[in-house]
Amino acid sequence: MSRADKSAAIAELAEKFRSSNAAVLTEYRGLSVAQITELRGALRGNATYAVVKNTLTEIAAKEAGVTAFDGQLVGPSAIAFVEGDPVEAAKGLRDFAKANPLLVIKSGLLDGKALSSDEIKKLADLESREVLLAKLAGAMNASLTQAVYLFAAPLSQTARVVDALRAKVETEGPAVAEPAAEAASEETPADAAPAAEATEDVATGGDDA
Repeated sequence: MSRADKSAAIAELAEKFRSSNAAVLTEYRGLSVAQITELRGALRGNATYAVVKNTLTEIAAKEAGVTAFDGQLVGPSAIAFVEGDPVEAAKGLRDFAKANPLLVIKSGLLDGKALSSDEIKKLADLESREVLLAKLAGAMNASLTQAVYLFAAPLSQTARVVDALRAKVETEGPAVAEPAAEAASEETPADAAPAAEATEDVATGGDDA
């Protein structure tokens, strides 16, 4: 590889480190080309899996201010640069490693913080961003359904609901609080405080340690 090619590869790697949400260092010794292609497909949409040269990657990481992989760039190395959901990328790597034990997840980087192999596995056990958003939306929907119904209902329909409630109160009288509830209310201080495959191989032939 010429000096110009090396410089270009280093610059590309450094930019990937800077622009990625996360990065996971792996060793792929023994994996076939077909298996690596399969892994890239599993990560597509969340990460790009690049086989890298160790020496060039060390230089690029240093330029990008990344120290998470210091001393670990040995053997045939490849890095999953995560542009999408880090949880989904971690799940893809974990599941592939289970089916293909030759893939070794060595360490990672998430929002500037170094991650161990075990921490990456724990990350993979989390629910994805989409699932969490769906649960949040469901919880909000459940609590706001009645309010939305009243806001969306025609004025005459809303008025009938209010009249029905008023009639119920006039007939049965106002609800009487339970003694325990009243006591709790009296004991509570008024000021009580209210209860987180664009790029293929950057440089082929990863084992140059």
